[in-house]
Amino acid sequence: MGDVDYTEELDVAVRVVHLACVLCRRVQDGLIGPSIDQVKSKDDDSPVTVADWSVQAIVSWTLSEIFGGQNVSIVAEEDAQTLSKADSAGILEAVVSTVNKSLAEAPKFGLRSPDNALGASQVLEAISRCNSAGGPTGRHWVLDPVDGTLGFVRRDQYAVALALIEKGKVVIGVLGCPNYPVKMEWINYHDQNCQIVSKLLPPSSDSAEKGCVIYTKRGSGKAWMQPLIHEDEKLEWPNSARLIRVSSIDDPAKATFCEPVEKANSSHTFTAGLAQSVGLRKQPLRVYSMVKYAAIAGGDAEIFMKFARSGYKEKIWDHAAGVLIVQEAGGVVTDAGGRPLDFSRGIYLEGLDRGVIACSGDILHDKIIEAVYASWDSSNL
Repeated sequence: MGDVDYTEELDVAVRVVHLACVLCRRVQDGLIGPSIDQVKSKDDDSPVTVADWSVQAIVSWTLSEIFGGQNVSIVAEEDAQTLSKADSAGILEAVVSTVNKSLAEAPKFGLRSPDNALGASQVLEAISRCNSAGGPTGRHWVLDPVDGTLGFVRRDQYAVALALIEKGKVVIGVLGCPNYPVKMEWINYHDQNCQIVSKLLPPSSDSAEKGCVIYTKRGSGKAWMQPLIHEDEKLEWPNSARLIRVSSIDDPAKATFCEPVEKANSSHTFTAGLAQSVGLRKQPLRVYSMVKYAAIAGGDAEIFMKFARSGYKEKIWDHAAGVLIVQEAGGVVTDAGGRPLDFSRGIYLEGLDRGVIACSGDILHDKIIEAVYASWDSSNL
């Protein structure tokens, strides 16, 4: 790791994630209800949209342009197979159009546009290039183009996540959260699910105070939040950013705890038992995507727990950027055995002990780890 300072890499990553967030918003505005012609199902039945492939294409194209074609190793969630099939011609056309519209705006973010519009084969190539398997040596970019696709389709929370791993360690993390309310009091507990009240506000109100890019660099001890530039704004880069910090609340009775929305992604029953045993009194905030890490880093929540079903393997792109951001903002992230997450073993968090626990500080973290040890044997996960 030595003396590498990663300033250029972080700068490029923040710009391209910001550009990707603007792209996502544009695609989302075109999704009138869950518009199925823009949403496909992958082999594991999880949804993938025009936005997933388009973001992957623009990030891949930009990183390769700046950091040198064949040498750029990118680990990312999507592949181009579904998109290359004959029945996907319409969706491929939409992706190519979205990619070119987005890259044409790149100069607004201090990035280069291609000399000519990219054709379908170039877009597919950019998506397919993201086929690295990561690992303990070398440098790997890790991308989740749209983390929380279900949240995206439902016009709820989702994130664009980009991290850089060098020699098995995450060294930069960037999270774009296009629907994140910069004023947290907009979140209420409707039906115990997180609903963003700003969705209901007229455009003239504070709804513009929505969306941000959060980023950090390893060892900086700092994380920054930058408000999202809205498409109709004529703002020029660079955009302003402010430092964010984890919450100082360490009393479980006052702490807010986040977990995934879908029961299939995490055992709500087990976390409810843990919450009760450590004295958490508030309703859990159920949020799609890595926005949960953003909430902890920015001091809007104190705890995030995830206990996936037995046999599920956590993927590095679902955690890398968020984990580093929480740590540099002053928080703690480990597995449920209290050990650091290991990003050096390929695309999965191999060796993960039971689940992931992120907290704003050591006191809450220690209490939850103790509770896991006390209650695990009686659970049937």
